[in-house]
Amino acid sequence: MKMKLLAIAVMATACGSSAFAAEVYNRGNTTLSIGGYVDVGVGEYDSSDEVEVHSVSPRINISGTQDLGNGVTVDAKGEWSLNYLDGGEQSFSTRLGYIGATHDQYGRLVAGTQWSPYYDVVGVTDLPIAFATDFIYDDYYFLGTARAERMVSYRNSLSLGDVGDLHIGLGWQGNHTEEVGDPVTTVEYHSRTQAALSFSIDMVTLGYAYNGGDVTRTEKVDQQSHAVSISAGEYGSGFYGAAVYAMNDYMNSGIEDTDALELLLAYGLGYGMNVIGNYEEVVDSDSENTQYSHAALQLEYTITPKFMGFAGYQFDAGNDIGEKEEDFWTIGARYFL
Repeated sequence: MKMKLLAIAVMATACGSSAFAAEVYNRGNTTLSIGGYVDVGVGEYDSSDEVEVHSVSPRINISGTQDLGNGVTVDAKGEWSLNYLDGGEQSFSTRLGYIGATHDQYGRLVAGTQWSPYYDVVGVTDLPIAFATDFIYDDYYFLGTARAERMVSYRNSLSLGDVGDLHIGLGWQGNHTEEVGDPVTTVEYHSRTQAALSFSIDMVTLGYAYNGGDVTRTEKVDQQSHAVSISAGEYGSGFYGAAVYAMNDYMNSGIEDTDALELLLAYGLGYGMNVIGNYEEVVDSDSENTQYSHAALQLEYTITPKFMGFAGYQFDAGNDIGEKEEDFWTIGARYFL
C-alpha cells in the first residue's frame, strides 16, 4: 500500500515532472533526486497579440525520500518556476514546497505548498503541454484549486479486490491575508476545506471533489466548488478521454454562480505522437452568458524519453461576454532534466 500511495502522489504531482527526475543519491534508506524541465515555443500565446518566443511552465525541483522503518517513508520536495527568457529580476518563484509521510496502511499526510486533493479530481483534463484547463487556475494558490499554498492534506486508498480501488483525499488551509490585484487590495482568506473521493476500476476513474471557505474582499462570501470528473485510458498511450464539470460560487472572476466544463480526447500513436483535442467553457449560471469558451487541437511528439516537441492551435468560440475574439497558437519543444 505504501508504494501505491507514493505512486498516487507522483501521479498527482505529474506537472512537477516527478516521473522524469534523475536520482543523484541513493544510499541505505535515503534517496535524492533532481528534476524538472525547460521549454520554449514560438507563437501567439498566453494573451499575446504578437508572435514571440515564450515559455510554457519551466521548473526545477529537488526531492528526497527516507525510509524510517515500521512502514513509514518520509519525503520532501521543493520546486521553483524558472524565468530564463526575460533576464528578469526574479529568476525563481516557488511552485511547491512540502514534507510528507506515507504509511503502509494509514495513508499519506503532507504539509506545505502542494497539489491539492481537489486537483486530484479536476486535474484529469489538465494534461496537454500548451492548452489545458484554465478555470482551475483562478486565484488557485489561495483557493487550493490546483497548487495549494500552506495546506495540510491527507490521502489514502482502499483496494476492493476485483471491484476496483477507492481513493480519498482531505485538505485544509488556514486563515491568512494577502495583498492582490492592481490596484493592490487586501484580501482575507478564511480557513478552507477540501474533500475528494474517486473510484477506479481497470482504466476508468470517477471522481468528486468539494472545495469551500469564506473570502473577504469588500464583503465576505463563500467561495466554493463542487466538481465531478471521469477519465478513461492512459494519456499518451492509446485512447485517453476525460471530462470535468464544476459548479462554482464566486470562484471564476468573482461571479456568483458559474458552471465550468472541460472535455479532453487524446490518442497516443505507437511511434510517440499524441493527438489531442479539448474544449473548455465557463458560463454564468444565472444569466446563462458564456464568460469564455475555446477549443484546441494539439500534437505532442516524444522524440526521446527526455525530449518532446509540441504544437497547438486554440480557437476562440466567439460567444464570450465582453471579450474580443482571440485565437492562440504555438510550436515548441520541452527538455526534461
